[in-house]
Amino acid sequence: MGEAAVRLKGPYITSQGNSLSQVSIAVLIPCYNEELTIADVVHQFRAQLPYADIYVFDNNSSDRTSEEAEEAGALVFHERRQGKGYVVQSMFRKVEADIYIMVDGDGTYPAEVVNRLIEPIVRGDADMVIGSRLHEMATSDFRLLNRIGNRLFRSLLNSIFGVRLTDLLSGYRVFSKRVVRALPLFGGGFQTEAEMTIKALHRGFAVVELPVNLTRRPSGSHSKIRIVHDGLLILSTILTLFRDYRPLTFFGGFGLSLIVIGCVPGVWVITDYVESGLVPRLPSAVLAVGLVLSGIILLLVGLILHTISRRFQELDLQLQSFAEDLRRERSRKNGRMGASGSEPQQ
Repeated sequence: MGEAAVRLKGPYITSQGNSLSQVSIAVLIPCYNEELTIADVVHQFRAQLPYADIYVFDNNSSDRTSEEAEEAGALVFHERRQGKGYVVQSMFRKVEADIYIMVDGDGTYPAEVVNRLIEPIVRGDADMVIGSRLHEMATSDFRLLNRIGNRLFRSLLNSIFGVRLTDLLSGYRVFSKRVVRALPLFGGGFQTEAEMTIKALHRGFAVVELPVNLTRRPSGSHSKIRIVHDGLLILSTILTLFRDYRPLTFFGGFGLSLIVIGCVPGVWVITDYVESGLVPRLPSAVLAVGLVLSGIILLLVGLILHTISRRFQELDLQLQSFAEDLRRERSRKNGRMGASGSEPQQ
């Protein structure tokens, strides 16, 4: 445990006994037909974070999810667009806080570790903390297909973007206000975790993983994930972001592959020409030229898009720096106004 602490409109202090300036924490719970578990989830996080605001975003549930959440003391919002990604977009747009905690409403994530997940954000060591179910120190009750799919996508992400994450699709995360305001999310389904992870890494935000133990759903509760459908969406999202954020590698890889393939019939054509002075295999010659030219074009496209992407990345960093300067200036002004307002009048 670090020596940082959080004060949320009251005495919320870490085990070190130190305090920090007052911040606000929002617990965000996306839900779809979770009436069996949502009340327990709200109560558990209320016990761990008594001064936090707890929001439940109901996504067209056909059961008593909203009623159970309200009775448990949560603030309930409704998102009519079906899909977890749309719910996350709505949560980030509607809720104002300094620290955001996102957790699924199915009761499979432990609330008792939430303070440990918050601390890297408070210390300034991370902008996003992922509760990793597949961490080497975690003992999680995973279905076999879910474990295989998660590891497949994790391996793909790590190889493409050069990172070492253990859990790409965890629904238990903590965010700083800075990262929430800077991430443009578009995916509407369960690919939203992959999208926010890749975009946070691309924008240079610090991402930290801490182990959490996933438990099995209670009897009568069912997962909303469709293995094949959502798996294809997640794979499509990873490849799309690979194309957008690593265009030179994406298009360059295809281009080099086409050039190599085109050289195979090209060698036959050149060999025949050297030996006989003729081109007896005209279709092979056309195929070789077409493949090589297509490869060169893809390489050029990759180079151009890479240059554009780098320029936009530089612009994004400059805008982030400008926004940070504005926030600091606003904080200084608010501090001066508070100090002048507290002085006794003569």
